[in-house]
Amino acid sequence: MSAHDQLVLCLCELTRLLWKLLLPLVLLCVLLVAVLVLLVLAVRLWLQSSRNARRAREGRPTVAFFHPYCNAGGGGERVLWCAIRALQNRYADINFVVYTGDLGVTGQQILDGARRRFNVVLPRPVRFVFLQHRVLVEPGLFPHFTLLGQSVGSVFLGWEALTELVPDLYIDSMGYAFTLPLFRYLGGCSVGSYVHYPTISTDMLSVVAERNPRFNNPDFISNSLFLTAFKLVYYCLFAVLYGMAGSCSDVIMVNSSWTLDHILSLWRSPNRTSVVYPPCDVGAFLDVPLEDDGDRKCHSIVSVGQFRPEKDHRLQIRAFKKVLDRRREGSGAGAALKLVLIGGCRNQEDEDRVLMLRGLCQELGVADRVEFKLNVSFGELKEEMSRATIGLHTMWNEHFGIGVVECMAAGKVILAHKSGGPKLDIVRPFEGRPTGFLADDEDGYAEAIEQILALPAESRLQIRRDARQSAARFSDEEFEACFLAATEPLMGTLEL
Repeated sequence: MSAHDQLVLCLCELTRLLWKLLLPLVLLCVLLVAVLVLLVLAVRLWLQSSRNARRAREGRPTVAFFHPYCNAGGGGERVLWCAIRALQNRYADINFVVYTGDLGVTGQQILDGARRRFNVVLPRPVRFVFLQHRVLVEPGLFPHFTLLGQSVGSVFLGWEALTELVPDLYIDSMGYAFTLPLFRYLGGCSVGSYVHYPTISTDMLSVVAERNPRFNNPDFISNSLFLTAFKLVYYCLFAVLYGMAGSCSDVIMVNSSWTLDHILSLWRSPNRTSVVYPPCDVGAFLDVPLEDDGDRKCHSIVSVGQFRPEKDHRLQIRAFKKVLDRRREGSGAGAALKLVLIGGCRNQEDEDRVLMLRGLCQELGVADRVEFKLNVSFGELKEEMSRATIGLHTMWNEHFGIGVVECMAAGKVILAHKSGGPKLDIVRPFEGRPTGFLADDEDGYAEAIEQILALPAESRLQIRRDARQSAARFSDEEFEACFLAATEPLMGTLEL
């Protein structure tokens, strides 16, 4: 027998062997799928029986908000408390629960913090479910593949929440979209989401594709063609998974036009998606007097925002340094300047970032002109606002910008980033007149600050008046009306 005939014979035998194994393999796959389905059904039945027992015991439905950082003190937390307040005012016979990972405080301390920071008082108490494993969604735990790591971690954290308490209605108010299918398909809950910022966006893809170094695209990746291509594939695959998870939501609320565009392109659920601008305590700033500031001996530039990397406080400090240098070089320096950075620190990583920023101020020689105000009360915030001339914001593609609105309501001349929510929704002309300024780099910010300070006091006063009137679009009352209208289909699923 020739070698060719032997090869053909071997191939035939191998084919017959594989064919014989095919049926057992198919049966094994069917068996494994059946076991998996039965396991999922058993878990779902167990969770639903837990919910039914709780419902029978309490005699009323429960609405749960997933917000692991509810005590952080940022704009997202203000949305949470205003949303609960609106629902409590509308629906008296519903229990409200907040899943949180803030273990070092009591529930009453969290509510006291909401009152102190945001001037929000709830009509009734809420129940807090304290999650033990919030570290699973901390970015520091995943130095690489951070988006994927945090998303997988959120599933485990969501599972902890679900096993602690199974609600009738689940609302993700912090952007953990991968928890939505968990509560919908295993918990059998109606689910809704309020999206502050898409976990991934086409803008992030363009930053990587253009090999543009940023805080989420370090130099060693942007300088490598291979790593750039790999990260693009990773981002694209993640975007598909993110879209599938988000599309599980029965009702989708987004906080700005910018976020709406990205969520529509990723989650592809236009009939269930609406814009609900976040609540800004516009009324609380209306008593800040609008006075002529032409005779001030010191102009204060105030920045309001959490000390997160994307807020880009480094840009603020460097632009401020350029303004000081140019004023020293000019013939007339005019009034003195100072920069006040106000914000919350969520964790040790944020506190370390503040130390780094203080070091940058020392390095640039502006430490005596820059003040840091951390985790301030609402009263302190208003006091700093009343003394300021300019409100400063530097985050690229800020999803909305509550701090921007607050500055405008307080009658400050706002200088915000020329992108995202500030550009599309907030710093818009009022009756054809400007309500603020936009910039996108250090030189642009420095020039805009100089331009604002060079304006006649009367011109600045007119801009401040128009900005305050324009900010009325983002009041607490407007948010509550829009939020209640958006969530009405969800609340209608509850058996009251």
